[in-house]
Amino acid sequence: MSKLPVKKTSAARWSLRIFAAIVLIFLMAPILAIIPLSFNSEPFFTYPMPGLSWRWYEAVFASGDWQLAGRNSFIVAIGATILATALGTLAAIGLNRPDCPWAMALAAIIISPIVIPVVVAAVGIFYFYADIGLLNSLTGLILSHTALGAPFVTITVAATLAGFDHRLMRAAASLGASPAIAFRRVMLPIIMPGVVSGAIFAFVTSFDDVVVALFITGAEQKTLPRQMWSGLREQISPAITAVATLLILVAAALMLTANALQARQDRINNPAAA
Repeated sequence: MSKLPVKKTSAARWSLRIFAAIVLIFLMAPILAIIPLSFNSEPFFTYPMPGLSWRWYEAVFASGDWQLAGRNSFIVAIGATILATALGTLAAIGLNRPDCPWAMALAAIIISPIVIPVVVAAVGIFYFYADIGLLNSLTGLILSHTALGAPFVTITVAATLAGFDHRLMRAAASLGASPAIAFRRVMLPIIMPGVVSGAIFAFVTSFDDVVVALFITGAEQKTLPRQMWSGLREQISPAITAVATLLILVAAALMLTANALQARQDRINNPAAA
């Protein structure tokens, strides 16, 4: 009688794992199908492929349009990540203070860019930038991507701060440390995994955005996603699949890094479970 519940639990666990694997394959199959097409020797999006070739990757790296788009994407993503990380971290620290007034209302406002549809946000940004002259500029795109990425930093840093012992800051202050020094030497090293994870999410959000870029950028400010969109509308080329493969690899590497950092933070917060 004592072994029956164990068998039922084991069967249920394996059934859940198999179901999760099927769902994962179903979700990942359309994405993974793009990767082999980027090595197609012919300009067709069909299987089976007549042969393999690196020609589309060579075409991407030799194209001035793709080079400009790639350079713009990295400039915008890096700038937006720096700003979003700084602002999101400060917001999370402020919201985590016990004496923060209207913490729930402020938190709802800060994370609202995640809840609001991107198209609605893009339209609002377009009309606002039209009044202040930030349309068709990388500065405007960096600021808009900062607004989209900062909520992710706030959420990840706030989750890290949930396990932070604020007595450490009071101890540092009692030893003569200023708030800035206490933050840099005491709090920041402890919450760094959450800060880096949030920065990764902000970078990916900026690097993959196409909707906002379509509304507020011109020909000289094209990013990789917008260049891909234009290529699909004007002339379908397998070079787009090569760029998509590179973006998939970059996003996957960043997400694995974020998961590793989150696992490290969980081990720090719960050493007994580790």
